[in-house]
Amino acid sequence: MNLIITLVIAFLSVFQVQDQEQKARQGTYAITNARIETVSDGTIENGTIVIEGDRIIAVGKNVTIPAGAEIIDGTGLHVYPGMIDSGTSLGLTEIGSVAETNDTNEIGDVTPHMDALTAINPNATAIPVTRVSGVTTVISEPSGGLLPGTAALINLFGYTAEQMQAGNVKMLVLQFPVKSTGRGFGGFGGGGRGGANNDPEEQYKKAMEKLNEIWDRAELYHKITSAYEANPQGKQRPVYAPEMDAIRPVISGERTLMLKVDEEAAILAALEWVKARKISNVVFSGVSEGWRVADKIAEAGISCLVGPMLATPTRSSDRYDRAYANIGLMADAGVKVAIRTGESENVRNLPFNAGFAAAYGLGKEAALRAVTLAPAEMFGIDKDFGSLSVGKKANLFISDGDPFETSTNILALFIDGFNVPMDSRHTDLYKEFLNRDEGRLKPVEVRPADH
Repeated sequence: MNLIITLVIAFLSVFQVQDQEQKARQGTYAITNARIETVSDGTIENGTIVIEGDRIIAVGKNVTIPAGAEIIDGTGLHVYPGMIDSGTSLGLTEIGSVAETNDTNEIGDVTPHMDALTAINPNATAIPVTRVSGVTTVISEPSGGLLPGTAALINLFGYTAEQMQAGNVKMLVLQFPVKSTGRGFGGFGGGGRGGANNDPEEQYKKAMEKLNEIWDRAELYHKITSAYEANPQGKQRPVYAPEMDAIRPVISGERTLMLKVDEEAAILAALEWVKARKISNVVFSGVSEGWRVADKIAEAGISCLVGPMLATPTRSSDRYDRAYANIGLMADAGVKVAIRTGESENVRNLPFNAGFAAAYGLGKEAALRAVTLAPAEMFGIDKDFGSLSVGKKANLFISDGDPFETSTNILALFIDGFNVPMDSRHTDLYKEFLNRDEGRLKPVEVRPADH
């Protein structure tokens, strides 16, 4: 009996150790003798970085390691800040062909009060697949319609969406009407239904009228509501309108407007619209033809979330590499840029988007900045994210080489100070089929098919 109890206890102990090894844990860690790419303060050779809780508490060559810290020998290895993807639908979609697993858009063309964070699935299979590639943080954005909702910045680790939220970043998404072709958004423009006018210019005109009508109402709502809030005595409270209320922070400059636009003509129209509406806090997203009007974007001082790089040219007459070179040409013109993949399940390809950008004109250092510190600065979270320095969040990874190279392996990963296991569906399948053991007593007899 005692032997049985002993065996049971031993089994449980082993199980608990295995379970602990598979769980992410915060603690005190010291990564030593590594090449540290700080992004903000250059490269530290044979340096040490110390993590305690969710923060970096020391970075440098001569660092005192706290007693009891878990030592990770980084000899011959590299430490980078976690990469940030500035435009995805990660966590909002699982299987494209199964409608029940997709939550990127709501019914209706104008739903700015819809918050992407509330729809994030922390258990989405693509999340661990993404983070083991060194991507620790992403913008997850809604789509469909003129004003589909509010995008959120999330860390790729947590049991709930609220735990994953990074820096309380929220951006109102506006899909700007397409001027050149009349293609627009979710039902706007009046074309293609019941014999309606299919003229692209007419569709574009109607789409812009709709946008301006909504914005006029939002500005009026903001004016009336602000007046009431400043002096509510003796006044009737304005009727609450959730759609208009969601636009108010953009009008007041408290929230960023993510204006999604790609074509040259639409970019020029968007620049005029933003100026006319006096919107001070705006970023352009997509901007696939930004290189054509980069000087005008730079003159307006608008930052851009550019991508994907892994795409074909927008016009058949363009050079094959325009998508690859777009962001470099924009940066050369003085535009502040960050990189987005625009992906859901393939956000893991962010480092390769950056690699193409680096090779086709942006340069390696600028490309690294475009997936780390640059987006952090655009989102106003650079005090906590984007580089490796004392006091910042411990979002980082350890690799055996340049993360933009396909041959590089990501060996360890920290998100919010958690040492996250390097496991994903892909790694699980690889391990399973690398050493297949069905556990059969006898091989299965294979019979020829009947003819």
